[in-house]
Amino acid sequence: MFGSLWFLSLAFTPWLISQAIDRGLHPHKVEALVFWCLAVLVTGVASAGLGIMRHRSMTKLRLAAALRTADLVMTQATRLGAALPRRVTAGEVVTIGISDVWTIGRAMNVGGVGVASIVAYTTIAILLDRTSPKLALVVLIGVPVLALTVAPLLRRTQRAGSRYREHQGHLNARLVDVLGGLRILNGLGGKQIHEQRYERQSAALRDQGYRVGGPSSWIGALGEGLPVVFLAVVVWMAARLAATGEITVGQLIAVYGYTAMLVIPVNVLIFCGFDTVHGLVAARRVTNFLRLPSDSPAGASFDGPATLADPESGVVAEPGRFTALAGNSPQDAGAIVDRLGRYGPTRATWGGRPLADFALPEVRKRILVADQDADLFAGTLREVVAGRDEPGDDRVRAAIDTAVAQDVATDLGREIEWRGRNLSGGQRQRVRLARAVHADPEMLLTVEPTSAVDAHTESAIAERLVAAREGRGTVVATTSPVLLDRAEVVHYLVDGRVAATGTHRSLLLEEPGYRALVTRVFGEQE
Repeated sequence: MFGSLWFLSLAFTPWLISQAIDRGLHPHKVEALVFWCLAVLVTGVASAGLGIMRHRSMTKLRLAAALRTADLVMTQATRLGAALPRRVTAGEVVTIGISDVWTIGRAMNVGGVGVASIVAYTTIAILLDRTSPKLALVVLIGVPVLALTVAPLLRRTQRAGSRYREHQGHLNARLVDVLGGLRILNGLGGKQIHEQRYERQSAALRDQGYRVGGPSSWIGALGEGLPVVFLAVVVWMAARLAATGEITVGQLIAVYGYTAMLVIPVNVLIFCGFDTVHGLVAARRVTNFLRLPSDSPAGASFDGPATLADPESGVVAEPGRFTALAGNSPQDAGAIVDRLGRYGPTRATWGGRPLADFALPEVRKRILVADQDADLFAGTLREVVAGRDEPGDDRVRAAIDTAVAQDVATDLGREIEWRGRNLSGGQRQRVRLARAVHADPEMLLTVEPTSAVDAHTESAIAERLVAAREGRGTVVATTSPVLLDRAEVVHYLVDGRVAATGTHRSLLLEEPGYRALVTRVFGEQE
């Protein structure tokens, strides 16, 4: 509304000026001149106010659209939870949150200023038709010609922009990975290699940006230049009509004003196309992210512990028992844990019913996957271990003791940096384990929880973890003989399926493959 009224005030101003000239200035009528001049003044003041309101409303709409999109992205990221890194890279999420949401917000303005520009274009065409049908015809034909001139460039921009946006997401993902592992890279001497690799990919992205900038710069040049050429043609025709007496001097000035004002909506329409193209590229990335399945039906529920089973692998995890998964491929064991924890499509059952039928909040509350890549948020040690629960010192200390993480700090108020950057790899692993133990889920699923600790610490963790989880279900994917010996049930995996089930000692006697696996791991540990 504000945009349309603002454009209309601009469109009517030349007509008012023409009336002041033809009715007041030319016939030397002071009263008429003063009246029309006052009308121009009032319209100018109204135009200024409408312009302010138009800009304010456009800014409000742009910010509201961007922030609402950001809220949707954040809600989806929260809904996906620990499944997020499995579905999309961190760089893609960063690019969506920093770049795409604002591009979408800018594109949302197209609706307001686009409609207003069309209203202004139609109004000027009507006013020109009252002055000279020939000039009105030139305007009506000229604007579509301008649009057809720019259209191929818009299509090229969209194609190049889509490729650029995809490469940008990949590059940001690498940047996030490098920054997250900078301390490790420094320790291994690999910082320079990753820096050079990042520079090569950044240069490739820059070159891709040039390919986007080529048609974009032409759109900018044509958007500014073509309307001016169009203005010159219309003014030249109007001047010839004035010279032959077909239109008055006031009408000539009005035609100039109409056409000069028409440059604004024509320019706006061209850049609306530009913003729409970029907005569509950004919106496609956002909607693809929002379409990622969260696996969150309203679903069934039941009380009490229940058996988890994965028919794809044959793994069964009984409530209240300590179960271990041992196999040559950590990826196979991790995939089984993901299916049992419902991170992605799964045919796993819970209490004999499809796990996918249960409400995801209940699954997350009762079945916890302690991922070794899970983030540690910044905060005190007390807050990090307590997670979403209210931190009670006794319970936090008990969880830290179970994970043998006392060396992290004697003071629970010690500040832990984001992702545990001020901790060693073994300390981060044990803090994650302490957080999982503190949560005390009905069923705890974890992969290699002691891979970064020494044999003495591992033995202590195995003993304390079994005691702490007594009466609760626990599934540990591991090849550690220390943990396997503590397990009540061990599933020996071959190619992602259960080849044998028993205790650690019985499998050592009966399964040569299992014996070779454990002996190899034991030798490596020694």
